[in-house]
Amino acid sequence: MKAIVCTKYGETADVVELREIAKPTAGSNEVLIEVHAASLNPVDFKIQQGALKAIRKLTFPFVMGFDVSGVVVAVGTGVSRFKAGDEVFSRVGAAYMGTFAEFVKVDEKFVAAKPGNISHQQAAALPLVALTTWQALVSVANLQTGQRVLIHAGAGGIGSIAIQIAKVLGAHVTTTTSTKNVAMVKALGADEVIDYKTQAFEQVLKDIDIVFETLGGENQVKSFRVLKAGGILVTIVGIPTSDYAREEGLPVYMGWLFDMMNRKNRGLAQAQNARFAPVLLQPEGSKLAIIADMVASGKIHPVIDKVFPLEQTKEALLYIQTGRATGKIVIAVK
Repeated sequence: MKAIVCTKYGETADVVELREIAKPTAGSNEVLIEVHAASLNPVDFKIQQGALKAIRKLTFPFVMGFDVSGVVVAVGTGVSRFKAGDEVFSRVGAAYMGTFAEFVKVDEKFVAAKPGNISHQQAAALPLVALTTWQALVSVANLQTGQRVLIHAGAGGIGSIAIQIAKVLGAHVTTTTSTKNVAMVKALGADEVIDYKTQAFEQVLKDIDIVFETLGGENQVKSFRVLKAGGILVTIVGIPTSDYAREEGLPVYMGWLFDMMNRKNRGLAQAQNARFAPVLLQPEGSKLAIIADMVASGKIHPVIDKVFPLEQTKEALLYIQTGRATGKIVIAVK
């Protein structure tokens, strides 16, 4: 089968290539999916560049990609929820990375039925960003109706779905974006929009219950200032916690190192009498099914910037690294 592989850590133009490799087979509790579409996320090029090698060891060459939508063509022993012919989508678990290919196998616990009212390309745009949003806002921040939520980069892959999910959950949503995307994020449901080209959000906002931080760096530092007492800043770009190191079986010193590196952020949160929570996605088919129901009922929809054929995945990876995408970048495989 055709697949996009990374041959070693490095820049996209040098280490990403299209290859013909063996087709996987479904093992115990696994389904084999014929991939119709996949989508890109920043984690794809970060892994390829080696930015995450301290917490995840990989064997080269490896097939890239985590998001997928397609059709089940075979099931292994023990599979009870799916059968051949089912349309499904998934953010595959780390051990199953490899959705930039014609086929991918994955444990059924990471899989959900695809919403019938959208295409495979639209479905592929959802798993990672929607699950990340759900876990950040619901599982970690415990978002309640009427709370004020600040979502950074509202026109991006995460932001464009996070605005919609937060609104479904009853939040008052504020987002940041550039001038050209103001109308777009308002159409997605944002109640208040901060155009970062003309306004400094930290100077005009206060008493925010939840900040969903997707940019990091100085933007994250400034975000603590707008939290109300008792509020929480949830970040997806921060340093992991010692709990994560322990759960992943990393060396003890890694947990200590993570805590040391997060000391400044914890201090900034404490100064506001608030909380700080780094979030790393845990793929869950059961939570993805909740997202599917939201899509099927018309409450949320994916936002797609561009679609590339599988053969142009390298160009797609270069495009996502520009940071100019509005919504998600999708790979059409079938």
